[in-house]
Amino acid sequence: MESTLPSIPAKRYFTIGEVGDLCGVKPHVLRYWEQEFTQLRPMKRRGNRRYYQHHEVQMIRKIRDLLYEQGFTISGARNKMQEIQELERDKKRSVETRADGSVESLLDFQSEPADHFQVPATLSDSQWQQVRDELLEIRAFLVVA
Repeated sequence: MESTLPSIPAKRYFTIGEVGDLCGVKPHVLRYWEQEFTQLRPMKRRGNRRYYQHHEVQMIRKIRDLLYEQGFTISGARNKMQEIQELERDKKRSVETRADGSVESLLDFQSEPADHFQVPATLSDSQWQQVRDELLEIRAFLVVA
């Protein structure tokens, strides 16, 4: 299904017309889906103009696939999207649990000389972002404690 749709350009925001073209649905359908799928919340600016982000375009494609290709009803697709969202949350929680384990090992590590701890020089941007996110979570945890 998605192979027939155009690739999503590297832009920060998309208008409702652009999203309609990228996802193969009309703008009025997108407005209706906003009412039916609470996860779909585009930013609204002047004159109630909608601006969608990349992850929302992907979500719309998934909704379209569920409805048009897999034959789900609106209610069924809504439930399936909630299941997907819960699975992603669970996956994130399991990563956070591993991050907590890493924190403990880093705290134990403080007694060792600093030259034993080396950060690989070849981390990708997404890996650096993940490290940053984990550090912010640790910071938030420490502030609460």
